[in-house]
Amino acid sequence: MTSAVDERDGRTLISADQFREEVVTACRPLVLRDLVAHWPAVDQGGPGALRDYLARFGPGIAMETFVGPPDIRGRYFYADGLKGFNFERRTLRLAEALDQMVQALDDPNAPTLYAGSLALDDHLPGFTTENVMPLLPPGVAGRIWLGHASRVATHYDAFENLACIVAGTRRFTLYPPSAVGDLYVGPIDNTLSGQPVSLAASDPDNPAYPRFQAIRDQALVADLNPGDALFLPKLWWHQVEATAPFNGMVNYWWDAFAAGPDAPFTSLLLAMITLAERPEAERQAWRAFFDHYVFRPQGHPLAHLPAEQHGVLGPLKAGNYGRLRARVMQLLRGG
Repeated sequence: MTSAVDERDGRTLISADQFREEVVTACRPLVLRDLVAHWPAVDQGGPGALRDYLARFGPGIAMETFVGPPDIRGRYFYADGLKGFNFERRTLRLAEALDQMVQALDDPNAPTLYAGSLALDDHLPGFTTENVMPLLPPGVAGRIWLGHASRVATHYDAFENLACIVAGTRRFTLYPPSAVGDLYVGPIDNTLSGQPVSLAASDPDNPAYPRFQAIRDQALVADLNPGDALFLPKLWWHQVEATAPFNGMVNYWWDAFAAGPDAPFTSLLLAMITLAERPEAERQAWRAFFDHYVFRPQGHPLAHLPAEQHGVLGPLKAGNYGRLRARVMQLLRGG
């Protein structure tokens, strides 16, 4: 059976250092109750009031909005055979989209709308001044997600995610990164909005996905109300259901453990072209080297030598990040 995500009182978190030490470093999902209950955006009393509150920050710039026919009931997904999608994309300003969302609430035959991943500083300048998030490093920008009831297919993010509920209710259904092989993930270059999604979690009774049956009841579930937040570590799979007629969320993505500008996903793509189609025996040999030098289950690869003899395998912050990166770039250029 599914289990609830662990939770704590989000009001006990008061600084970025405390948040990193007590929440982020564990790399486990955690519900933070009432973390943003004090935000003005949370205390608006209904869809129309929230629309009027957001209108104070301007009409917004042009953006992409998902528009789905009533019969999909907010389940934005592929069309049959992964050929296209079951919704259309329209370019609207945020104020236009919000007006249409609110007006459609009284019409059961109206299409559903969904606007997501909108940079707050671009679409709602001034919002972050009134609705402050003090738990993240400087420069981490927020994004807003608005729309009718919807179900976003199970996907992962390559960054840490702090998702804060402003209006409506949301249910997150989570699977750990290790479930990737059992989720029957779709294409990585033909996606709904950037990230590949699980085909099995969107069609759980399909016999074409037998391995999913073994894990579907092992999911973690988080039900969130206005003011609540969810911390989601990178690479955790999550389906997001907005369960009220109108819903709003602000989220923040950041790489909590970056040593430099390069993302781990870059190395995954590079490994696909350098290793994925080599013979199995060679792949296993390289796996041993990756474990030894990268994943380090037995500790540092040069633990048997004094620290001053570790060379470029010493701490990245001691200049070795730049040295290793320069060598990688030289190799990619054929040097």
